[in-house]
Amino acid sequence: MQRILLTRDWPGLLAAIEAEGYQLVGPALKDGAIVMQELSSDEELPRGWTDQQAPGTYRLSNGGTKLFDYGPGPGSFKRFFHPPEVSLFRVRKSADGLVFESSPGPARPYALVGARSCDLAAIAIQDRVLLEQDEVYRRNRQDLFVLAVQCSRAGDLCFCTSTGSGPKAEKGYDLALTELPQGMLLEVGSEVGRRVLARVPTRAASETDLEDAGRVWQATAQSMPRRFDAEKVRRRLVEVPEHPRWKEVADRCLTCGNCTQVCPTCFCSSTVDSSSLDGQQAERTRLWDSCFSLELSHIHGLNVRQSPRSRYRQWLTHKLSTWFEQFGSSGCVGCGRCVAWCPVGIDILEEAEALCEPSI
Repeated sequence: MQRILLTRDWPGLLAAIEAEGYQLVGPALKDGAIVMQELSSDEELPRGWTDQQAPGTYRLSNGGTKLFDYGPGPGSFKRFFHPPEVSLFRVRKSADGLVFESSPGPARPYALVGARSCDLAAIAIQDRVLLEQDEVYRRNRQDLFVLAVQCSRAGDLCFCTSTGSGPKAEKGYDLALTELPQGMLLEVGSEVGRRVLARVPTRAASETDLEDAGRVWQATAQSMPRRFDAEKVRRRLVEVPEHPRWKEVADRCLTCGNCTQVCPTCFCSSTVDSSSLDGQQAERTRLWDSCFSLELSHIHGLNVRQSPRSRYRQWLTHKLSTWFEQFGSSGCVGCGRCVAWCPVGIDILEEAEALCEPSI
């Protein structure tokens, strides 16, 4: 089912989602970037803001023409399901012995507002990795509602057409929105989405509406600024562990882990145990970690990836090649975040393409 929602009725759609018992989570302007956070009002959305991105560069300007007129920002929805820091359990002494407590999940299930196709692809990847294994992820992910947005422009660093993850969301949503001059085309993807849509005034989408939306989707795909041969890279990376390019990129890499922190699919973590000074309580906390961290490769008294070269090689090879064997898909969704937020502007596509060239 496809319906047209007038722009003036957009706040009513968000209110209808909340009325179904969801906590809205979506984009907001904060500290010079568009980040994902819990929303309490339609006014928090970054209406009219757009961005310019390049390797090591991210800038915002108030010159957008649509509600969702920007590319991927530094944050993703990952942090709501797989939090950067979470208490796994606490244990305290009581008169009856030890009492174990776990941290609660969200008070209400999340509703993602403005999820792009690359976001949905990233969630699907994390589902394969974590859904059956991780109680925290499963609890936070439960009963999720997704209001997707079909991209009306390609971001400066996007390459989702090469990873097969966009720019049009085909599944994984309850409602999908395309911004048009005459309003918002809404596609229904679930019974819950249909129920929400029934709460707001809409009209049936005409043939002209559907043609206009089709042109938006096609133009976005055709204007994708970056492309690469994913299958060629997949085969090649495992064949060149001694390629000289690994050292060249490692000489620039700061091993800061920025790329893994902004990546919507990276899931590495570490745990920290702590106790109160009086010995009455202890806690185990899980934190995001990175394969660029020296400590992450510490096994039985030895760091097996001691050099920046070996750690960068592990990250890039896993992301674009061996992830297929492990999880059945690429570990990259083509969002370009790792390129924009690398302090020295290392470009994952530039490095992958260079590694596909014969070594000298």
